[in-house]
Amino acid sequence: MGSRAGHVLPGFAFLALGLWHLFNNIKLFCLRPNTFISSPWFPVSKIRHLELYFMMFSASASISMELFIGPRRHHPFDSDGTIPSNHLQNVEHSSISMAFLVYAVSAVVFDRARPRAAASEGLTILAAAAAFTQQLLLFHFHSADHMGVKGQYHFILQLIIFVSLMTTLMGIALPKSFLVSLVRSSSIAF
Repeated sequence: MGSRAGHVLPGFAFLALGLWHLFNNIKLFCLRPNTFISSPWFPVSKIRHLELYFMMFSASASISMELFIGPRRHHPFDSDGTIPSNHLQNVEHSSISMAFLVYAVSAVVFDRARPRAAASEGLTILAAAAAFTQQLLLFHFHSADHMGVKGQYHFILQLIIFVSLMTTLMGIALPKSFLVSLVRSSSIAF
């Protein structure tokens, strides 16, 4: 099944980010309901990219735990350079984290290149959608052999990821929709 830390820590990171987005979307909507525009990430006053740095740190920690700290030999590959079959889950988990690491780095790069530009924000949302797509595909293939409660749990996770993906894509066309941003934030928190 994988390590408990490999499931709990990324789950906590998604919960924290989802609640952060939920709080900020509700705050923005309450302050300016007529001019509400959702954001793919929310800057903090002192450290603008704190949310993205948190994502980068969390993803890097998850990748390190799955590939280097968690395995018995602290090495993800066999001596012949192949991935041992008992480490395939670790590689799957780390590749999900890698997608969100790429998203966070891309968001920082896009923001520094053109802050507050519509094209920059659209590309950032598209990068988030790509990360959710990769996560959905990996969960789908990862849980193909799971049965019983574990299989049902993974199916529910796939539904939640699908909702996150769809609402992220809808956020490109409907950036002023509070409902879309509320559902996206809630699904990320789950």
